[in-house]
Amino acid sequence: MPPPPAPTPIKAKVVAAKAVVEPASQFKTDMTNALMVTGSSAMIMGMGAGVSGHLLGTFTLAGAAGYQAVWGVKHALHTPLMSVTNAISGATAYGGLMLLPSSTGVGWGLAAMATTASCINIFGGFILTQRMLDLFKRPGDEDYSYLYVIPAGVLCAAPVMGWATPDATGVVSQLLCISAIMGLSNFNTAQMGCKLGMAGVAGGMTTTLMGMPPSSYPMAAALVGSGALVGTVGGMKVGVIDLPQTVALFHSLVGLAAMVTSIASFQAHPTAGVNVHNIACVAGDFIGGVTLAGSLVAFGKLNGNMSSAALNLPGKNMINIASFAAQGALAASFLSSGSIAPLWATVALSNAMGYHLVNSVGGADMPVCITVLNSYSGWALVAEGFLLDSPLITVIGSLIGFSGAILTKIMCDAMNRDIMNVIFGGMNVAPQREGVQEVKEHTETNAEGAAGDLCAAKKVMIVPGYGMAVARCQNSVASIASMLRAKNVEVLFGIHPVAGRMPGQMNVLLAEAGVPYDWVQEMEEVNPIMDDVDCCLIVGANDTTNQGAQDGDPNHPLAGMPVIEVWRSKKVIFMKRTMGAGYADVENPVFFNENTDMLLGNATDTTQEIAGFMKGILG
Repeated sequence: MPPPPAPTPIKAKVVAAKAVVEPASQFKTDMTNALMVTGSSAMIMGMGAGVSGHLLGTFTLAGAAGYQAVWGVKHALHTPLMSVTNAISGATAYGGLMLLPSSTGVGWGLAAMATTASCINIFGGFILTQRMLDLFKRPGDEDYSYLYVIPAGVLCAAPVMGWATPDATGVVSQLLCISAIMGLSNFNTAQMGCKLGMAGVAGGMTTTLMGMPPSSYPMAAALVGSGALVGTVGGMKVGVIDLPQTVALFHSLVGLAAMVTSIASFQAHPTAGVNVHNIACVAGDFIGGVTLAGSLVAFGKLNGNMSSAALNLPGKNMINIASFAAQGALAASFLSSGSIAPLWATVALSNAMGYHLVNSVGGADMPVCITVLNSYSGWALVAEGFLLDSPLITVIGSLIGFSGAILTKIMCDAMNRDIMNVIFGGMNVAPQREGVQEVKEHTETNAEGAAGDLCAAKKVMIVPGYGMAVARCQNSVASIASMLRAKNVEVLFGIHPVAGRMPGQMNVLLAEAGVPYDWVQEMEEVNPIMDDVDCCLIVGANDTTNQGAQDGDPNHPLAGMPVIEVWRSKKVIFMKRTMGAGYADVENPVFFNENTDMLLGNATDTTQEIAGFMKGILG
């Protein structure tokens, strides 16, 4: 056997100076918090002037529960979390079912559409969640979460058999939906959380059906069944790599359901004037339309059907302001006239706004955009709950709206992004650099050299990114890690909170490849130990390792974004297809550091070649 190739000599590291961060003033912090509490309290008290107490109470308490629950969820479980909240948001089906008996003509068709679309979301969302959680199972892990079919069966049977009232059953269903998010906080209870969510939605469906006349059951069964069939087939067929765009597509169904339910409800109860029902109609119509079009744009960007670059129309901020003003005028016209025309006009305007707002967000901010859309689907559901005077729908909507908002805050912090900049379509754009761009030199290696560097190391960090997902090379990467660990090399995976195109996507891919979740650590855990890492292998993670984010240039597109500080390791092997910029179209200074070797080419072939050379070296 030929001797292993000599490892590339370790070169001097380039350590970037970090900007000095001034501590926040305690007075400013407390004043900000005090104003926020005052403002939110005033808003809730103001809502009490028109919203009934039982709805307002459930709205606020469920929101508080969702707020607290999401903070405790591990980054690795953010993808299953969004999938399960997406499935629960299919409670828009309850609204469609409630309107079926009292609707005719176009209104009936809209209610039927809402029911079917929502059931696609419910069944597809829960199947996706279950598939993801099954990937995280380690050999020897025991799972008896199927036993939660017992409380689910009792919950659904109770109102039918007369053991409990539908209202009491609805309260238990609300609690189970809240518990579902809490269960997703860690790996030990995630399976339970998914099953509790299923039980809660099933209980809600049962209470809704109990309020309908038996003559509507055959049609309800057909609508629910057709949606369940489509959702089940879709949820089973979609690949792990396609999870982000699938979740975005499911969000669009919630938006569609909320939008058409609002119109159908007014057609069934066409009463003019300023009242909770009519305000909820126009709110659900507007939020649903923005969610529908915005989610479809997100799907197009993530699926490659649309450019990932941000749409930057001249005067786009004025376009947004004018659109909001026009929507205000439409709402006023609807409330004063009682005509249905402004609701249909709102459909057109809200969808146009959803298209513009999301298309104005660049590809790098898509993880945040998905969480924003997740929150929007919750607020659309809240409007539907107020519309139909349903505490069950209101609780679920509030839970998803607040939890999605907090998840958005977590993602914005992870990317150092201004949340308003994301919500309003990139209203602030970093200035473009002018002048001649400097031509920089880099060094390259090959698969054999990379294998030698990895085998010579005692501590290895692997940092995967979206490039690994595109190349579908997670199995080869897992094989590299397993071979090194078998030779007592300490190997860890470092995952950025927004690596990939959806929070937690890398964790799901690694789980699919059989990487135990205790090999995987978050950014906050790996950065403090990066100086001790002998070799850092980066697999298609450009933006989340971009040194420019920490170099102190305020005009850098990623300035201030927390990143995995791979440049601090003794040796960096950076795998990319080419030397081009990443998904955010931003060059990474790590490419040109003295301790970095670029390994260019198709990661599918390259990782397999590295694994092959390692077998020869390690025996």
